Amino acid sequence: MGLKKELNDGVAAIFRDQWTTRKGRNVPEPEDLKLSNDAVEFDRATILYADLAGSTALVDSKNWWFSAEIYKTFLLCAAKIVRSEGGAITSYDGDRIMGIWVGESQTCPAVRAALKINYAVHKIINPALASQYPSQNYKIKQVVGIDTSSIRAARTGVRGGNDLVWVGRAANYAAKLTDLDLEPRTWITADAYNKLRNSEKLASGKSMWKQYSWTQKDNIKIYGSTYWWPIND
Repeated sequence: MGLKKELNDGVAAIFRDQWTTRKGRNVPEPEDLKLSNDAVEFDRATILYADLAGSTALVDSKNWWFSAEIYKTFLLCAAKIVRSEGGAITSYDGDRIMGIWVGESQTCPAVRAALKINYAVHKIINPALASQYPSQNYKIKQVVGIDTSSIRAARTGVRGGNDLVWVGRAANYAAKLTDLDLEPRTWITADAYNKLRNSEKLASGKSMWKQYSWTQKDNIKIYGSTYWWPIND
């Protein structure tokens, strides 16, 4: 079969075939779904994207090995923090990581993870970087976006090269929030903010969050924070 016929047949099948769906309780693995129109539904999930800011300038101006060490240290810390807060890592995409929380407890641990990533950057990675390379005068910055919504997981790709795609507002908004270039290192939607307890909203009786209007999304309400959550163990 020629490539063009394979593409024509594959596209036609995706548009033609009916979807099979089922409710999800745990984050699925790719092999849990078929490559056909098969999806796992979650009434609500919380998505976190953690993105390394300024990575293009980094690779343009620094040695490859220095850039690789920046990537590796950031993704190491982000991944371990996401897992420590009960999240599942769904993908690594260059200099960013996507985490997901499902079940009863999801938005609070996702936000704690974001604030802990901010702590790790300020208190662990940058001090170690300055100690190892004092002449580089380089500091890591990151942006983390979080949203919560209903979402579906489907398997995409081809045999031997496929993964899950997460379809729903939370995945898109969390990713887009990392494009914001303002002082806050953590951004969450109003829906995510409204799911938080006081322990994730307040520090010493003072709000950790400032309300903003997201001009790129019809001025909807979002919240940004410069705070971090200490990692004590």
